[in-house]
Amino acid sequence: MKNMISVIVVIIFCCSILFTTGCKRGESKPAAGLQVVTTLFPLYDFARTIAGDKAQVTMLLPPGVEPHTFEPKPDDMIRISRAGLFIYTNRYMEPWAETVLKGVESRQLRVVNAGERVTYHAASNGADTDAHEEKGGDVHGHGHAGMDPHIWLDFANAAIMIDTILEGFVAADPANGNLYRKNAEGLKVRLVALDQRYRDGLASCTTRKLLHGGHYTFGYLARRYALEYHALSGISSDSEPSAARMTALIRDIKSSGTTYLFAEELLSPRLTETLAGEAGVQVLMLHGAHNLSRDDQTAGVSFFDLMDRNLERLQKGLQCRAK
Repeated sequence: MKNMISVIVVIIFCCSILFTTGCKRGESKPAAGLQVVTTLFPLYDFARTIAGDKAQVTMLLPPGVEPHTFEPKPDDMIRISRAGLFIYTNRYMEPWAETVLKGVESRQLRVVNAGERVTYHAASNGADTDAHEEKGGDVHGHGHAGMDPHIWLDFANAAIMIDTILEGFVAADPANGNLYRKNAEGLKVRLVALDQRYRDGLASCTTRKLLHGGHYTFGYLARRYALEYHALSGISSDSEPSAARMTALIRDIKSSGTTYLFAEELLSPRLTETLAGEAGVQVLMLHGAHNLSRDDQTAGVSFFDLMDRNLERLQKGLQCRAK
């Protein structure tokens, strides 16, 4: 069904291009400098930092929109076609990207798959650290349902993504390559410091079970910091958990001795709150960083701000002691 929708969007896009060519609208004149279009917030935040004042970076997702069910509109595709650089995460996170790009005819457009060099892991609830893994997010036969697309939540992966994004900037605008390299290096230095804060902050905790009453989001983060991750449902935010899975999670909560169940910001916490009530625990929010709320966007919140916020809540929920 999603593939059919993508094909229809491509057809509408092609018609829109024909209709809008030559129209005098405020957006018809290209802005000065490199135009960059990104999909998710981590890509946007990394790209705008790398760009400095040498490129205009925008994000397709409107504030608060859930990315797992996002489908680009014709206007979005026009934005992509007019850009010099389009950056997406991977074929699991944006399954529509390949279809959309086939419908874009632009000699100037360079495409960056930010996760092409990252090692991917399959979703795996519990303590299984030998789950299936693949390199580059370009493996056929597993599909979006099996491989975890939330690669940016391992900060080593985020550094690899920054290098890949940097290559796209330098290829599209070599004249400003030195500035882009300097800015990217600064980002990676900050990632190293962030990683150390997590290692120190999560080193000594009463429990290492990260119990999440939502879809499978924090697997990479849990793997990196030796946490045992249990999510209520699968990778897609609209996947429905079974009654058996809900019962199992409540059992895990009670047996762990924890007093908190985690939920994900920007998604409805209703089911998590119900489970927390059944288990007699409180709800704590974590941020998957796919997107921002309008308030966070207005406040200029960064990827690093979101991750520091997550660390504080993980320390509270896992009852961690300062190192």
